[in-house]
Amino acid sequence: MIIDVNIVNQPLSGEYEERIYDISSQWNSQKWTWIKFTNDDFYEWCGEFRGEARGVALSKKYNQILILTSDYLYQFDCLNEEIRDYKEQPQYQNLTVTPSGDFILADYYNIELIETTIRDTKQLDSPIKMDIIKFCKWHDNKLLIVCEEFFNWGNYVKFELDENTFEITIK
Repeated sequence: MIIDVNIVNQPLSGEYEERIYDISSQWNSQKWTWIKFTNDDFYEWCGEFRGEARGVALSKKYNQILILTSDYLYQFDCLNEEIRDYKEQPQYQNLTVTPSGDFILADYYNIELIETTIRDTKQLDSPIKMDIIKFCKWHDNKLLIVCEEFFNWGNYVKFELDENTFEITIK
Protein backbone atom coordinates (compact mmCIF):
# COMPACT_ATOMS: atom_id res chain seq x y z
CA MET A 1 0.00 0.00 0.00
CA ILE A 2 1.25 3.50 -0.85
CA ILE A 3 1.81 5.73 2.20
CA ASP A 4 3.59 8.77 0.73
CA VAL A 5 3.82 10.66 -2.60
CA ASN A 6 6.00 13.48 -3.88
CA ILE A 7 6.54 15.23 -7.18
CA VAL A 8 10.19 14.76 -8.20
CA ASN A 9 12.43 15.66 -11.10
CA GLN A 10 13.03 12.99 -13.72
CA PRO A 11 15.03 10.32 -11.87
CA LEU A 12 18.35 9.02 -13.09
CA SER A 13 18.05 5.83 -15.10
CA GLY A 14 17.94 2.88 -12.68
CA GLU A 15 17.55 5.04 -9.57
CA TYR A 16 14.00 3.73 -9.02
CA GLU A 17 11.73 1.18 -10.58
CA GLU A 18 9.71 3.24 -13.05
CA ARG A 19 6.17 2.69 -14.32
CA ILE A 20 4.65 4.68 -17.15
CA TYR A 21 0.98 5.62 -16.83
CA ASP A 22 0.14 7.00 -20.26
CA ILE A 23 -3.28 7.67 -21.73
CA SER A 24 -3.55 7.72 -25.49
CA SER A 25 -4.93 11.02 -26.77
CA GLN A 26 -4.19 13.33 -29.66
CA TRP A 27 -4.22 16.22 -27.19
CA ASN A 28 -1.32 14.94 -25.05
CA SER A 29 1.55 17.34 -24.50
CA GLN A 30 5.19 16.29 -24.62
CA LYS A 31 5.65 17.07 -20.93
CA TRP A 32 5.79 14.49 -18.15
CA THR A 33 5.43 14.45 -14.37
CA TRP A 34 7.34 12.04 -12.14
CA ILE A 35 5.81 11.00 -8.85
CA LYS A 36 7.85 9.15 -6.22
CA PHE A 37 5.71 6.68 -4.32
CA THR A 38 6.67 5.14 -0.99
CA ASN A 39 4.97 1.88 0.00
CA ASP A 40 4.28 0.77 3.57
CA ASP A 41 7.41 -1.42 3.44
CA PHE A 42 9.35 1.79 2.53
CA TYR A 43 10.01 0.57 -1.03
CA GLU A 44 10.30 3.63 -3.30
CA TRP A 45 9.39 3.71 -6.97
CA CYS A 46 8.40 6.29 -9.57
CA GLY A 47 5.38 6.72 -11.76
CA GLU A 48 5.48 8.78 -14.94
CA PHE A 49 2.32 10.71 -15.85
CA ARG A 50 1.53 12.76 -18.95
CA GLY A 51 1.52 16.55 -18.51
CA GLU A 52 3.32 19.23 -16.51
CA ALA A 53 3.07 18.85 -12.71
CA ARG A 54 0.51 20.97 -10.86
CA GLY A 55 -0.03 18.96 -7.68
CA VAL A 56 -0.33 15.65 -5.89
CA ALA A 57 -2.25 14.70 -2.74
CA LEU A 58 -2.79 11.46 -0.84
CA SER A 59 -5.89 10.65 1.20
CA LYS A 60 -5.44 7.84 3.71
CA LYS A 61 -9.16 8.16 4.46
CA TYR A 62 -10.05 6.98 0.92
CA ASN A 63 -6.80 5.15 0.02
CA GLN A 64 -6.66 7.41 -3.04
CA ILE A 65 -4.14 9.76 -4.61
CA LEU A 66 -4.97 12.64 -6.92
CA ILE A 67 -2.31 13.64 -9.42
CA LEU A 68 -2.91 16.92 -11.23
CA THR A 69 -1.01 17.70 -14.40
CA SER A 70 -1.62 20.11 -17.26
CA ASP A 71 -3.00 17.19 -19.32
CA TYR A 72 -4.98 15.15 -16.79
CA LEU A 73 -6.43 14.83 -13.32
CA TYR A 74 -5.68 11.24 -12.31
CA GLN A 75 -7.47 9.35 -9.53
CA PHE A 76 -4.99 6.71 -8.37
CA ASP A 77 -5.59 3.77 -6.02
CA CYS A 78 -3.14 3.33 -3.11
CA LEU A 79 -3.84 -0.38 -2.79
CA ASN A 80 -3.55 -1.72 -6.35
CA GLU A 81 -1.26 1.08 -7.64
CA GLU A 82 -3.41 1.73 -10.71
CA ILE A 83 -5.34 4.63 -12.21
CA ARG A 84 -9.02 4.36 -11.24
CA ASP A 85 -10.25 7.29 -13.32
CA TYR A 86 -9.05 10.42 -15.06
CA LYS A 87 -10.27 13.68 -16.56
CA GLU A 88 -8.67 15.04 -19.73
CA GLN A 89 -7.59 18.66 -20.11
CA PRO A 90 -8.58 19.70 -16.58
CA GLN A 91 -8.98 23.39 -15.83
CA TYR A 92 -7.82 22.78 -12.25
CA GLN A 93 -4.76 24.71 -11.09
CA ASN A 94 -4.51 23.74 -7.39
CA LEU A 95 -5.01 20.60 -5.37
CA THR A 96 -4.90 19.85 -1.65
CA VAL A 97 -6.17 17.32 0.85
CA THR A 98 -7.74 18.28 4.18
CA PRO A 99 -6.14 16.97 7.38
CA SER A 100 -9.09 14.55 7.62
CA GLY A 101 -8.55 13.27 4.04
CA ASP A 102 -11.01 15.05 1.72
CA PHE A 103 -9.74 16.36 -1.62
CA ILE A 104 -10.19 20.00 -2.65
CA LEU A 105 -9.49 21.40 -6.12
CA ALA A 106 -9.46 24.90 -7.58
CA ASP A 107 -9.59 26.17 -11.11
CA TYR A 108 -9.05 29.87 -11.78
CA TYR A 109 -12.47 30.92 -10.42
CA ASN A 110 -13.98 28.17 -8.22
CA ILE A 111 -13.13 25.79 -5.41
CA GLU A 112 -14.58 22.28 -5.45
CA LEU A 113 -14.83 19.44 -2.96
CA ILE A 114 -14.55 15.93 -4.35
CA GLU A 115 -17.36 13.91 -2.82
CA THR A 116 -16.79 10.32 -3.99
CA THR A 117 -14.93 10.37 -7.30
CA ILE A 118 -13.30 13.01 -9.47
CA ARG A 119 -16.54 13.10 -11.46
CA ASP A 120 -18.61 13.85 -8.35
CA THR A 121 -17.70 17.32 -7.11
CA LYS A 122 -19.45 20.05 -5.19
CA GLN A 123 -18.66 23.71 -5.78
CA LEU A 124 -18.03 25.61 -2.55
CA ASP A 125 -19.62 29.03 -2.07
CA SER A 126 -17.37 32.06 -1.73
CA PRO A 127 -18.22 35.48 -0.27
CA ILE A 128 -16.86 37.16 -3.43
CA LYS A 129 -16.10 36.13 -7.00
CA MET A 130 -12.52 34.87 -7.15
CA ASP A 131 -9.78 34.87 -9.77
CA ILE A 132 -6.34 33.20 -9.80
CA ILE A 133 -6.93 31.08 -6.69
CA LYS A 134 -3.88 29.80 -4.81
CA PHE A 135 -3.91 27.35 -1.90
CA CYS A 136 -1.23 28.37 0.61
CA LYS A 137 -1.08 26.14 3.69
CA TRP A 138 -3.11 24.30 6.30
CA HIS A 139 -3.11 25.57 9.85
CA ASP A 140 -4.93 23.07 12.04
CA ASN A 141 -8.25 22.59 10.19
CA LYS A 142 -8.16 25.81 8.16
CA LEU A 143 -6.69 26.31 4.68
CA LEU A 144 -5.27 29.74 3.83
CA ILE A 145 -6.29 30.77 0.32
CA VAL A 146 -5.14 33.83 -1.62
CA CYS A 147 -6.79 35.15 -4.77
CA GLU A 148 -7.63 38.29 -6.66
CA GLU A 149 -11.14 39.64 -6.59
CA PHE A 150 -12.76 38.94 -9.98
CA PHE A 151 -12.92 42.09 -12.14
CA ASN A 152 -10.99 43.99 -9.47
CA TRP A 153 -7.48 42.93 -10.43
CA GLY A 154 -4.77 43.93 -8.02
CA ASN A 155 -7.14 43.55 -5.06
CA TYR A 156 -5.70 40.48 -3.35
CA VAL A 157 -7.92 38.81 -0.79
CA LYS A 158 -7.08 36.20 1.86
CA PHE A 159 -9.62 33.54 2.74
CA GLU A 160 -9.86 30.62 5.10
CA LEU A 161 -11.56 27.37 4.26
CA ASP A 162 -12.78 25.45 7.29
CA GLU A 163 -12.45 21.71 6.71
CA ASN A 164 -15.25 20.89 9.14
CA THR A 165 -17.92 23.08 7.53
CA PHE A 166 -16.35 23.68 4.08
CA GLU A 167 -17.22 27.36 4.49
CA ILE A 168 -14.98 29.99 2.93
CA THR A 169 -14.61 33.22 4.89
CA ILE A 170 -12.60 36.39 4.30
CA LYS A 171 -9.66 36.58 6.68
